[in-house]
Amino acid sequence: MKKYTDIHDIKNINETIKEAIEIKKAPFNYKNLGTNKTLVMLFFNASLRTRLSTEKAAKNLGMDVICLQINNSWNLEFDDGTIMNLNTSEHIKEAAKVIAQYADIIAVRAFPTLSDKDKDNAEIIIESFSKYAKIPVVNLESSTAHPLQALADAITINEFSAKAKPKVVLSWAPHPKALPQSVANSFVTMMQELPVDLTITHPEGYELNTDITKNSTVSYNQEEALKDADFVYVKNWSSYSNYGKILSQDNNWMITQKKLNNAKFMHCLPVRRNVVVEDAVLDSENSIVINQANNRTYAAQIVLKKILENLNG
Repeated sequence: MKKYTDIHDIKNINETIKEAIEIKKAPFNYKNLGTNKTLVMLFFNASLRTRLSTEKAAKNLGMDVICLQINNSWNLEFDDGTIMNLNTSEHIKEAAKVIAQYADIIAVRAFPTLSDKDKDNAEIIIESFSKYAKIPVVNLESSTAHPLQALADAITINEFSAKAKPKVVLSWAPHPKALPQSVANSFVTMMQELPVDLTITHPEGYELNTDITKNSTVSYNQEEALKDADFVYVKNWSSYSNYGKILSQDNNWMITQKKLNNAKFMHCLPVRRNVVVEDAVLDSENSIVINQANNRTYAAQIVLKKILENLNG
């Protein structure tokens, strides 16, 4: 693997999931793989699970790790030909090349603007680091995708599934803030690669990018969609068509124990209790959100392992 900015950078997802589960059983078996290698993690936005799990994964492989909150350093410029006489102090052309001298792998987290659809879809920040750094780049969540989360989700479903082809439902839920489509996008993309029966349910107006959902089943009736579900993945996202807008905060879409029935409850976290999901669900045995969070380490570790193997030849 040369990089991991998109789920399709994984050549064989099913084999990768199996290998991640094996690594989970013995996480220090490849401790020497990352010796004398450095991971630099750049955060344009806040992080809890992503930062801690990726750092742990790198250290399990023997890597050194450097973390930088980019907003605490210079404001970076990404546009070409800009006269930099305002608030940006360094251009990505220099910054990426400099950081690449300190790193063997760069990992970047940068949220969307949720105001400029074209700019967000262009993935300017991730793509600029890939273009100018010329070393492997890992996506820690970008404007349109969160591929490490999706890989952890796939690992979790594999571990908990009692069926060869489980029914998986991705359900929108209310939230007081406008949130990206990144997690939902990557979850849908990942599920399309796996032997699952996927249904997406949300209020009208919250359709995801059809280039991503493709022929996946979409329902505007949450109750109908949740029938006989084995896994219910819940996430809020803002409108894609009316870009970045909150069209509904209908609390009838909150997940309750009655709606969930016997399905496993999944969420990427953090989650707002009694807004997105009621306490009874999160505190039940059917909630596997903590297991998902734990699998973030092994999703990151299998990705870093494959990149290191490619670097080491």
